[in-house]
Amino acid sequence: MENVEWFPLVDEAGKTIGKATRRQCHNGSKPLHPVVHLHVFNSSGELYLQKRPMHKDIQPGRWDTAVGGHVDYGETIEEALRREAAEELSITAFHPVFISRYIFESSIEKELVNTFYTYYDGPISPNPDELDGGRFWPIAEIEAALDKKLFTPNFENEYRQVVRVIIQER
Repeated sequence: MENVEWFPLVDEAGKTIGKATRRQCHNGSKPLHPVVHLHVFNSSGELYLQKRPMHKDIQPGRWDTAVGGHVDYGETIEEALRREAAEELSITAFHPVFISRYIFESSIEKELVNTFYTYYDGPISPNPDELDGGRFWPIAEIEAALDKKLFTPNFENEYRQVVRVIIQER
């Protein structure tokens, strides 16, 4: 029997108004469902990016936000953030700082993205089942690589909209 993943359906403020399966959320009908993103900076100000594996349906082989994933039904935003950070990078001891919440819409889904950042200098172990590795990027290197199809479009949009603000405030 197939294990069905359930996601909460939310309004634009993030209040749960129902639930749907992963398949229903990604079939093009676009019910709004929450996801989490975590941008991980080290004390040198570099930003960690994960490399998406070639077997992914969406944006294979591109560099993306350090941690990103869906919120499971019945899970809080912070619980999802901590679960995804542990699953993807084996990061468990960190202090997340909320940046913003926005709606991202692709051709198949509509997400309420809850974006956070943290400073972290501890060990990072990318999960080989989920990622093709990752590394810290100097900000100048990210800036030079924008618009060259190296990064996911969602990362580039989020970088321009919210991550640059954090960098400028440092």
